[in-house]
Amino acid sequence: MSTLLLRLAAPMQAWGVDSDFETRRTLPYPTKSGVIGMLAAALGRGRQDSLEDLNQLRFGVRIDQEGELLRDFHTARPEGKSDNASYTTVRYYLCDAIFLVGLESENKAFLEQLEYCLCHPVYPLFLGRRSCPITLPLVLGIREKDLLTTLTGEEWMVQDDYARKKAGKAGTAALRILLDGNGETSSASVLRDVPLSFSAKNRRFTYRKVRECYTEVNIGSKGDIPVQTEHDPMAGL
Repeated sequence: MSTLLLRLAAPMQAWGVDSDFETRRTLPYPTKSGVIGMLAAALGRGRQDSLEDLNQLRFGVRIDQEGELLRDFHTARPEGKSDNASYTTVRYYLCDAIFLVGLESENKAFLEQLEYCLCHPVYPLFLGRRSCPITLPLVLGIREKDLLTTLTGEEWMVQDDYARKKAGKAGTAALRILLDGNGETSSASVLRDVPLSFSAKNRRFTYRKVRECYTEVNIGSKGDIPVQTEHDPMAGL
């Protein structure tokens, strides 16, 4: 069993599962549908192409840095209409959040293909919405471990000031992990978060179970992530 590990970090991210046009919300962590969309873009797949192989990947998220919720207002106007026809939409984003995402598979060659394509994407990569370009590093490599072992054993990917604030005097912090549940997971929650089609005319999603657990980290287990003083939105290319 192997796990491809990704670091999702950016000034803004947005991961919605039940948004409508006028109010677009975000979950406090990445969705499987959003990450699969990013993988499909990296592979160069069209909106009509099959997602079956990507949906088979076992998906997990560790929340290293929660970030803050931002509410933004957009003024929209239908094309060809007057200013009087404009209206306001509300969109929510996560600011300065950091997540570790694991994708588990028995097919290591497929994970290696995904790893290469994420480093050499066919289409630009975004974290949920086009207004949320990624911050590097994105790909942390493939681990020869199962998903949960990878997410619990990986270093804490945050900066020193945040780690000290989060850990407090005890020097430790509990990080939340969300994993694809299995058929025997009766206590799992359910999300409509598995994409069947990204077609603009026929978007379809189905449900998956999500189970939650925690892992304890300390300041001594914090990893060193290079500080980027400039944000290049096209760096992923």
